[in-house]
Amino acid sequence: MTAYEADLFVIGAGSGGVRAARIAAGHGARCMIAEEFRIGGTCVIRGCVPKKLYVYASRFAEEFEEAAAFGWNIPQKPEFEWRKLVSAKEAEISRLSKIYETNLLKSGVEIFEERAEIISPHEVRLTKTGRVISTKHILVATGGGPMMFPAIPGIEHAISSNEIFDLPEFPRRLAVVGAGYIAVEFASIFARLGAKVTILFRASNVLRGFDEVLRENLRDGLAHAGIDIRSGVLPTAIDKTGHGLRLDLSDHGALEVDQVLVATGRAPHARGLGLEQAGVDVDSAGAVTVDAFNTSNVPSIHAVGDVTNRVNLTPVAIREGHLLADRLFGGGVAQVDYHLIPTAVFTTPEIGTVGLTEALAREEFRCVDIYQTSFRPMKATIAGGPARIAMKIVVDGDSDRVLGVHILGDDAGEMAQLLAISLRLGAKKADFDATMALHPSAAEELVTLRTRTARYLRDEAG
Repeated sequence: MTAYEADLFVIGAGSGGVRAARIAAGHGARCMIAEEFRIGGTCVIRGCVPKKLYVYASRFAEEFEEAAAFGWNIPQKPEFEWRKLVSAKEAEISRLSKIYETNLLKSGVEIFEERAEIISPHEVRLTKTGRVISTKHILVATGGGPMMFPAIPGIEHAISSNEIFDLPEFPRRLAVVGAGYIAVEFASIFARLGAKVTILFRASNVLRGFDEVLRENLRDGLAHAGIDIRSGVLPTAIDKTGHGLRLDLSDHGALEVDQVLVATGRAPHARGLGLEQAGVDVDSAGAVTVDAFNTSNVPSIHAVGDVTNRVNLTPVAIREGHLLADRLFGGGVAQVDYHLIPTAVFTTPEIGTVGLTEALAREEFRCVDIYQTSFRPMKATIAGGPARIAMKIVVDGDSDRVLGVHILGDDAGEMAQLLAISLRLGAKKADFDATMALHPSAAEELVTLRTRTARYLRDEAG
């Protein structure tokens, strides 16, 4: 058999690492996993899961207001209790973390609740006990963490998305620095929970890289929620005062708040793991460089998930971990397909998107057809308010194949997940048109949207 103590040692018990360990163990491999914080990783402990729970909480305020239009009489104004939400969140993520642990143990994976570092291509050291373990393969699945940028005076007074879930007191005045999906999600959550939110960012609009129809409509939706949107403005200094925090701004203004959330990006969590000592290549951002099979330049050391800084999404890490374990111990040969990954942004209004944006499609294809619409959701016809749903279908004008679909509005994420199946199967616009509508629903617009709103022809000579 093997002279190693383990066939696979996984550093990091997040979604990708846990999946790899369980699948490898299912193939008969002897697996060990080390986690220095809490089993479950970013997604379960301080990412996707608690964030979605807070999104649900934030949407009740608007639903209480809408209920009156539908005949509901709420005798007194509902009151929100921040600490009760935090407690409920903690109970749920603790439950999920325990499930992850239980499933690992049922799979026969040995768990070490401490930090592990690589000391050679086939050895890791547990830092608490000092034990050195030999292993045939090492998997780095340590994820990523928030960057506190810009590096301005007083940045130590700000918090990241790690701390925002567990604040001892609800921030009545919140400044959010950044315009990516984490920034806009938390701005949306806290505004609807009752905070006065100001969002500061360098760019001209939110969500760089998303389709323009989503960016423009989301910005309007955030403004309608009462969020103070300041594009082209960043903090230059943060000072602690007797009443909170004072931000000096790049437009020479100032802002008084209770908390400053910095959400300007995330970096791979790879420092201090011993990668360089083992000869593993890392890029300028500190991410582990891997091939199409998630193996580094050192054949026995592999990496999945955010620590590779490729597509930083939980389902991607899970798929990478699964296929890696299949290849190493089950004879698998499949590679991860990174095309047509559906994505959601859990703001209110919500975003769901899959495939190419209009801008990318026009760069790649000779002829691009656009089908676009915006309308009031049925609920708003009685409840009133500014709610809108926006949809865009991007089509290859030569082949009629649907290249991308972009949705803003209720349940947009759910729609994007199902649309991803259609796009992977190569659906054409004619297939959408031939599909019977489900009425009344917002999604029916996707199959009744027959009027082309724009056609773009690329000048080949140019």
